Parts: sequence; C-alpha cells; structure tokens
Amino acid sequence: MEDSEGLTHIDSEGRPRMVDVSEKEQTARHALATGRIITSPEALKRIMTGDVKKGSVLQVAELAGIMGGKKTHDLIPLCHQLNGVNITMRLEADPDLPGIVAQAEVTVTGQTGVEMEALTAVSVALLTVYDMAKSMDRGMRIEGIRLLSKKGGRSGSWTSNE
Repeated sequence: MEDSEGLTHIDSEGRPRMVDVSEKEQTARHALATGRIITSPEALKRIMTGDVKKGSVLQVAELAGIMGGKKTHDLIPLCHQLNGVNITMRLEADPDLPGIVAQAEVTVTGQTGVEMEALTAVSVALLTVYDMAKSMDRGMRIEGIRLLSKKGGRSGSWTSNE
C-alpha cells in the first residue's frame, strides 16, 4: 500500500491518506509505553498525601490516560480507530526523581498496532498530573515518553534496549 516513493500515508498526488488495513489479518497486538514528570519534592509529597485542591491526582491522571488513549484517532492524523482496545494505566511516585512515572499497557485484537495509543495514554496522563499540580509547581517537566515494547502484526515484536 505504498506510492511510488514508498510513502504509506501520502498518495501519488501528494495528498494525505489513511493506510488501507482492510485486507490485513486480525492479530493480537500489544504495546507498552512509559514517561515521567519531574516535580519538586514538596509537590510530590502533597500529591502523595492527597493535599491537592483538585482531588486525587494519580487516580484522575490514570483515568485521563485511559480516556486519552482511546481518543488517539481523534488526536493524531491518520491513526485508525481501534474498537475493543484495552488500556491499563499505572502512575507511581518515585521520590528519587522526584516525580511520577507513568506506564500504559495497551492490547487489542485488530489489523493495526497500538503503539500510538500507549504513547498517547502516557502523554495525557502526565499532562493531567501537570494540570492538577501546577498551582504547586509550574516548573514540572514531562520527559522520557517512549515505547518500551510492541508485539504483533507484520513487523513482529520489538523491545527497547534502553
């Protein structure tokens, strides 16, 4: 499904297009992504003790990550909508950073991968932490968002060696 120059999302006239996955076999797909937000020690302490006016930061951010991952097709041009996608979010405090580490695990049986959903889920979860805690620390940094592994599909499995 490539044009003459090997581009998959551009047609022969240079217009954007969705990749046609209708003929691809449905297989189990899996992706794992991570990222972190660096906070001040004081902000992290307040997040962990529940001393944040907006509520439970980690709980709300985990929900936001799941919701964001399910909306990837609305946010990233030319991403396919995936029905039946399962997203598991986990946010944990890391006092050594100091900050919060987010991890998203995404699975689906389908015709296209779930890497973008995992990366989007992590991004939205961390942005939610920032939004909920910005009154305590506007200098928080979101960093290290990356894919850790993916399985399934024509390209098979891949694992980060970092």
